[in-house]
Amino acid sequence: MALEDELLGHRYERAARIRELGYEPYGHAFTYTHTIPAILSTYGRRTAEELADRIEVQVAGRIQTIRRMGKAGFLNLIQGGSKIQVYIKKDAVNESNYKLYELLDIGDIIAVRGYLFRTKTGELTIHADELFFLSKILLALPEKWHGLEDVEIRYRQRYLDLIATPELRNVFTTRAKIITSLRRQLDERGFLEVETPMMQPLHGGAVARPFVTHHNALDMDLYLRIAPELYLKRLLVGGIERVYEINRNFRNEGLGWRWNPEFTMLEFYQAYADYRILMDLSIELLHQTAIDATGSATVPYQGRTIDFSHCRRYSMRESLVEFWPSNDKPNLENVKDPEWLLGHSKETTPALALVDIFERCIESQLVEPTIIYDYPAEISPLSKNKSDEPEFVERFEIYIAGMEIGNAFTELNDPQEQRRRFELQIARKASGDEEAHVMDEDYIRALSYGMPPAAGEGVGIDRLTMLLTDSRTIRDVILFPLLRPEGEIGLVERFRELDGSEFRTK
Repeated sequence: MALEDELLGHRYERAARIRELGYEPYGHAFTYTHTIPAILSTYGRRTAEELADRIEVQVAGRIQTIRRMGKAGFLNLIQGGSKIQVYIKKDAVNESNYKLYELLDIGDIIAVRGYLFRTKTGELTIHADELFFLSKILLALPEKWHGLEDVEIRYRQRYLDLIATPELRNVFTTRAKIITSLRRQLDERGFLEVETPMMQPLHGGAVARPFVTHHNALDMDLYLRIAPELYLKRLLVGGIERVYEINRNFRNEGLGWRWNPEFTMLEFYQAYADYRILMDLSIELLHQTAIDATGSATVPYQGRTIDFSHCRRYSMRESLVEFWPSNDKPNLENVKDPEWLLGHSKETTPALALVDIFERCIESQLVEPTIIYDYPAEISPLSKNKSDEPEFVERFEIYIAGMEIGNAFTELNDPQEQRRRFELQIARKASGDEEAHVMDEDYIRALSYGMPPAAGEGVGIDRLTMLLTDSRTIRDVILFPLLRPEGEIGLVERFRELDGSEFRTK
């Protein structure tokens, strides 16, 4: 018999014996008086003398360790990422309670009624007066409680990862604080939170390949949204002048240390603003979010220190001059020269060459918060042209630790120019670009009713969480990241080359 089958049989047998004692192996609701984190916070520093006045508690949690010693013993209960010791003595509980204690396994979920005291070693402990059984564990937990080492099990069985690595919950607590902070800051500035469709008849608002689904009743294909942008800007037309959505987006693209096909973004729009106004707002939002989520504007990330209290600003062409990775640095005249750009890239146009050179040579060097602005119009179909350089648009991206964190621009609100841009995208799609934008006639109709001058921005929640929790990959900050079907081999090997080691060596 396999070890796993033997263990399962042993646990079933114990469950039956627990039932014979009068306890349900899978119990019912339990009313606790305290959580374990609350006990530690309130009483953690009290001396034995201060605990002499009996402080009674009722707590519930999962058993982390058991130490049996004759007619008494200890176990550790864990709840909410915190643990407390419980002391069980044979003559302090009734007979069935002590027999129950002898049948407990590591991983069982129980409840305890008792009072607080300190042991001879000074550890805060619950002296048990009564035990309650709540849920029986049937499968073995990892031998070590300092975390799972199997990467695939961590992501596939996140529940086990959370049990084995209690401090992991701090990542997702911080993630919640990030979202709460951004929401509060925008609310305070008069932005209205809304919800827009996740299934759309046209995919738009970004350059990306969509997921396709089918609506049976209407007999029509729909797309999971790649961005909420075009719907949010319709609301600008309708008079909602400051609007935002914290949204799930879906892009049918590859997996990697920075990419997951399903991800979360904050997207917001402000009427009567331009991209330079949003630059200032973005810096304020990120600075305060870092403080709200971590308690500091300075955070560690993969052996480096990121300071959210300031942000550098360079045009894309200036960044080539400032961060060129070798000694033969170009000057501004070089990076404005189409021949120089094409000579340093395999792309077919100067605009695409500029972006390609930036992404290959500069992007990974932008460790400190950095704004890169003024992008080629050729890759920005929804952005407004610069008045003095119409081949460029009023667009910026925020980079931190070599990752794009945010993308923003002054919105194009000329319906005729928007139609022309869509037609250029259609031509690119016809030539084989699966990520090119499609024509959205209703959006052009909305613009034809007049959209006020405006600026909009998208901020990647997952990547921001990576930075503020010192997490190496995006899968570490998504509770249930997308994985191949269980049983397919090679998953970890496929991810290994995209695990962020390239950034860490720079």
